[in-house]
Amino acid sequence: MTTAALSRIPAHPRAQDASVLRGDHWRVTVLTEGLLRLEWSEDGGFEDRASSFALHRDRPTPEFTVRESDDALEVSTGRLHLLYDRREFSANGLVVTAPAGGRWRFGERRPDNLGGTARTLDDADGRIPLEDGVAARDGIAVIDDSASFLFDEEGWVASREPGRLDLYVFAYGHDYGEAVQALYALSGRPPVLPRWALGNWWSRYHAYTTDTYLDLFDRFDAEKLPFSVAVIDMDWHRVDSVPPRYGTGWTGYSWERELIPDPAAFLGELHRRGLRTTLNLHPADGVRPFEDAYPEVARAVGVDPASDATIPFDLTDRAFLDAYFRLLHHPLEDQGVDFWWVDWQQGSTSRIPDVDPLWLLNHFHFLDSGREGRRPMAFSRYAGPGSQRYGVGFSGDTVVSWESLAFQPEFTASSANIGYGWWSHDIGGHTRGVRDDELATRWIQLGVFSPILRLHSANNPFIRKEPWQFPSEPRQAMGDALRFRHRLVPYLHTMNHVAATGTPLVRPMYHVAPERHEAYDVPNQFTFGSELIVAPVTTRRDEVTLLSSTPAWLPPGTWTDIFTGTVYDGDRHIELHRGLDGVPALLRGGGILPLTGPDDLDATRNPDHLELLVAPSDSGTFTLVEDDGQGDGTNLRTVTTRLEWNAESGALRIGPADGPDGIVPAARTWTVTFLADLPTGTALVDGEPSEITGRPGRFSVTVEAADTSGVTRVEVKLGSPLHPDRTRDTIQGILAAAQFDNPTKLEMWRIVTSPGPLTSKISALHALRVPAGLLGAVVEQLTAREG
Repeated sequence: MTTAALSRIPAHPRAQDASVLRGDHWRVTVLTEGLLRLEWSEDGGFEDRASSFALHRDRPTPEFTVRESDDALEVSTGRLHLLYDRREFSANGLVVTAPAGGRWRFGERRPDNLGGTARTLDDADGRIPLEDGVAARDGIAVIDDSASFLFDEEGWVASREPGRLDLYVFAYGHDYGEAVQALYALSGRPPVLPRWALGNWWSRYHAYTTDTYLDLFDRFDAEKLPFSVAVIDMDWHRVDSVPPRYGTGWTGYSWERELIPDPAAFLGELHRRGLRTTLNLHPADGVRPFEDAYPEVARAVGVDPASDATIPFDLTDRAFLDAYFRLLHHPLEDQGVDFWWVDWQQGSTSRIPDVDPLWLLNHFHFLDSGREGRRPMAFSRYAGPGSQRYGVGFSGDTVVSWESLAFQPEFTASSANIGYGWWSHDIGGHTRGVRDDELATRWIQLGVFSPILRLHSANNPFIRKEPWQFPSEPRQAMGDALRFRHRLVPYLHTMNHVAATGTPLVRPMYHVAPERHEAYDVPNQFTFGSELIVAPVTTRRDEVTLLSSTPAWLPPGTWTDIFTGTVYDGDRHIELHRGLDGVPALLRGGGILPLTGPDDLDATRNPDHLELLVAPSDSGTFTLVEDDGQGDGTNLRTVTTRLEWNAESGALRIGPADGPDGIVPAARTWTVTFLADLPTGTALVDGEPSEITGRPGRFSVTVEAADTSGVTRVEVKLGSPLHPDRTRDTIQGILAAAQFDNPTKLEMWRIVTSPGPLTSKISALHALRVPAGLLGAVVEQLTAREG
């Protein structure tokens, strides 16, 4: 691999001289108002090369003041104050404080850190410890970069001098989003993923043949279950046929022709079905003599092919690195492999001290995938801070359990604190556990609102994820979830572009309401892009109500469930109850959620039919972003369409498609769906009457836009109130389904339908001492917004 290929991720590692203060053994760099680099070096040398974490220290010098005395150095910015005795770093001699009240002393543990992420969820059965992120409740977080490896001037890898300390202090108070932006500015931003990566992925550890794999996707098509990525686990290569003298078949680069006799034709058939393909890699065992490419690889690294010697895996060897891609991977890509699933589990050491092989795999696979101006795409494990530069993360082999499911939303959201936004989990769980159809359904529903939805199962015939393997109720719910994920792709792809500018798709609630203590009390609730809050269901349903409950905190404003149409006033805690057919996904007041049309589920292209869900209680805007799928992040060709809803005038404006021709359809169908009751009058499209269709709580106006370069105006006069009281109908349904004493249900109904204030009704219901789940489900509806 050439040094030109290595330099495609730019680096500007040397800080401005005006930002640097130094002594014989210490150096302080003021990178931003809220970010310090602190170095201690016994030998007096300091590091200006890029590290695996820090690429861009060449930042404009911020305003700061310096005070020096015989005893101390003081540095102050608008966000922080450093007090340092200019000696070897110590808790007494090095202190950073922030206006928010936080104080960090060198070497102390950071109990207020809000957590980042972890390298893997392998064998995790519930909560695991998280590494630190750059967000802390007291306003100060520290990333220790002392042990990371370096990139030299040519972009090649190098070790650090031992014994030097290299710390980055993030003192952004409760501006968590700004802290992440600073992380990205220093370490590099996430890439824009290919659009197709945002659809459903099918993955199963199973020895598929060509026919069984293609038949599977034909069945998916017949069931109207959309997928955009076909994952082929390790049995694509020789496993059982590996001669015993070479060890296991865990590593391989040669097709197992007994299963897949014509790989190019097989991959071509998957492409014809609209799928991108990835193969699983476990590269640790190197290249062994039974591989098809062994003679070429051996000659390339200077080994006699007749020697029968295994060529060790070593990406720190430039000759091997070149052969690894050029001779092992590129020929398979020429056959139709679109990207690689790198599954490294073999430690963090290599021939070069401090150089983690996983880092090298991520770095080089990502760069190589973007050669010749392609959209880069890598899929691998998390290697540490800075990993956000390399695409999609594989979180590992999760255990099938409610405990695993319950931790996954928090794990995903907290990862935003270290800027790592594109996790791909084993949706449904990978290994062990027991069959639980409700658990499997809830996990797929969480997958809909995860960065990547990849179904996966272990090599066990009794762990399955195909919806038709389940009874009718979970089967229907799973199918609905998978179809809705593909409908979300226009929104997801817009947020994909937003993520590349610095705001991860999934974030904890305290990122948007950092001064509200309630936002820290709902770790499983998260924002899903700019428009939605999701409170996933991660517990079993109640035996009485047959509903599951999930606690939530709603920020101020109004929030509309996109599935049920129920509207909630915010600024309160609430318990939400849902059947197996849905989860709480709440659209902000004035929010506009772009979806594909219900029959336009191809995640690989920009759709001809778009539906806009509008929560009309407030005004709002949304800018739809689409692209041509090309470019490596520096030369993207995008089209933007601005959408504006004016609640006062009752007008929705669809702006022109702004960007190069040929990226979005020249003509489009737009269905504008308002999450409100039917209006009293007619709808106007560009001043002309238009048909309204719908039902209580949801109505639509469809527009045929012959030219997307123009402006389309949809006007409706909404009735008042927008959401008349349907509480009685909903509660009647809850009581009818409840597996509970009928006379008591009748008394509950009498209380609900009687006149009187809401507080009196709730008090009377409490007095009946009904089961908590039933009481909670009824009270949720009583306290929903009525208008």
